[in-house]
Amino acid sequence: MASENTFSNFKLASELPAWTKLQKLYDAQGKTLNVKSEFDSDAKRYEKYSHTFTNYDGSKILFDFSKNLVNDEIMQALIELAKEANVAGLRDEMFAGDHINFTEDRAVYHVALRNRANRVMKVDGVNVAPEVDAVLAHMKEFSEEVRSGKWTGYTGKKITDVVNIGIGGSDLGPVMVTEALKHYSGVLDVHFVSNIDGTHLAETLKPLNPETTLFLVASKTFTTAETITNATSAKNWFLSKTGNNPAHIAKHFAALSTNKEEVAKFGIDTKNMFGFESWVGGRYSVWSAIGLSVALYIGYDNFDDFLKGAEAVDRHFVDTPLEQNIPLLGGLLSVWYNNFHGAQTHLVAPYDQYLHRFPAYLQQLSMESNGKSVTRGNVFANYSTGSILFGEPCTNAQHSFFQLVHQGTKLIPTDFIMAAQSHNPIDDKKHQKMLASNYFAQAEALLVGKDAAKVEAEGAKGGLVPHKVFSGNRPTTSILAQKITPATLGALIAYYEFLTFTEGAIWNINSFDQWGVELGKVLAKVIVNELQDTSAVANHDPSTNALINQFKQWM
Repeated sequence: MASENTFSNFKLASELPAWTKLQKLYDAQGKTLNVKSEFDSDAKRYEKYSHTFTNYDGSKILFDFSKNLVNDEIMQALIELAKEANVAGLRDEMFAGDHINFTEDRAVYHVALRNRANRVMKVDGVNVAPEVDAVLAHMKEFSEEVRSGKWTGYTGKKITDVVNIGIGGSDLGPVMVTEALKHYSGVLDVHFVSNIDGTHLAETLKPLNPETTLFLVASKTFTTAETITNATSAKNWFLSKTGNNPAHIAKHFAALSTNKEEVAKFGIDTKNMFGFESWVGGRYSVWSAIGLSVALYIGYDNFDDFLKGAEAVDRHFVDTPLEQNIPLLGGLLSVWYNNFHGAQTHLVAPYDQYLHRFPAYLQQLSMESNGKSVTRGNVFANYSTGSILFGEPCTNAQHSFFQLVHQGTKLIPTDFIMAAQSHNPIDDKKHQKMLASNYFAQAEALLVGKDAAKVEAEGAKGGLVPHKVFSGNRPTTSILAQKITPATLGALIAYYEFLTFTEGAIWNINSFDQWGVELGKVLAKVIVNELQDTSAVANHDPSTNALINQFKQWM
């Protein structure tokens, strides 16, 4: 267990000396700091503010923080803030298996899921590494049997399609990773159903052959309402197409769960059950048995590389001094913009079509983790916490919301992500070069802008001039990988996990519970019962009463 002072008697972040120092620095120089001028006055700025991460397989990812609105004095004060907030101490408690998720009395130990070096990692005195390895061995055996055709459906036909039924972290992670690593697929097709809207399930099932389809039901408790409703409907579809023989279910359904009783009651053979512990939070569960759809899609060896890439960032985060600690620096910059510049958003713009679901995945990671207003000291924070994270793949995004990023009134710190090597270098890499030109140009344009004199020199006159002015000096972080491989993707996810961790540690909030999703679920359980008949309701607020009653009339 963690020491008591981890969870109580913590000062508000705003009470820390470094916070006061940062506010003074912002007032004195931060709000007027010009990054272009900083480059002009410091020839080594790029070298100082860029860091290259070397993955376990020797591949590299470059993180360029040099275009951010900081100087050496501000960066030093941010490092001081991390020290005063005890970020490293909380990090070490997490890696020690302490119950840092104190509102649920749980360890936060998804890092143990990618412990491929088999270090001793204990929770409550028990080394969990053997248990993790046992689940991974089961995943390896199962995925290889299905991919090879050794595992067949009830008619003896090979499995061709896998349908993962889950929600939240049981969906967002596998969806994103399978899309990002589509290049490594080829044996099976995977599909994902998460929305309780029947359209999602119906449209997914339409083209599928029940004789060659495998369903993965992803629910730790096997009681998640949306998931079990979708799974039950999928089972009914399967039975209706296959002679209504419940014995066939065992060859076509597997469970990613820990509730043997409910899994068996559903009809799934508990031999086809893949468990994970309470210390695995949903938004961190893609590293666990929830990643079975990933292993089936890209093959277990690639899934293992995915884990090892994240593990390499784990070691970097633990072993690297704060001044060179890449995820920590990313988190400190986020705090700088959120709490001192008043930025409300964080844009993640991947210049890679394979990463088109990456921002959506990061939305849950960031906003479910740090969308909190109460600190670990059980008092309300008097400062802004979680950022609104958004993003879309570029260059599409450049033709939609980049107008606001360049010339709007809001400060939008932006991460640009790209791989130098494409998996699809068609037409003599013409597409990749054009993509890269936009990746470099957007960050440069946000830095340098265009002033009125240049606009006039280009021929604009009078009232048109201000419309063509770009203020520039808008902060960006450029992340350049060599290639989007399983190991690279694992590393990128882990980077954002620890960036989010750093934010939460500074803000002194519990980044690992999610009570905010509960109230709506509780009320929905009441309302779903009220929707079973046509009688009018009157026990809600006037607006909700009217909406429910209108729905009943129209339904």
